[in-house]
Amino acid sequence: MRIISFVEDHKVIDKIIKHLNLTFKATRPPPLQAQLSMAAEELSEYI
Repeated sequence: MRIISFVEDHKVIDKIIKHLNLTFKATRPPPLQAQLSMAAEELSEYI
């Protein structure tokens, strides 16, 4: 078995989790750098 791709888009990941009726709770919050980049991605979608 080998990895052929990664899903990095958080909206796609959320849709997959919802479709599979799974729940996900992070054991700890993402690092500050990741939070800032996610906020920038969300903002750019509305501009």
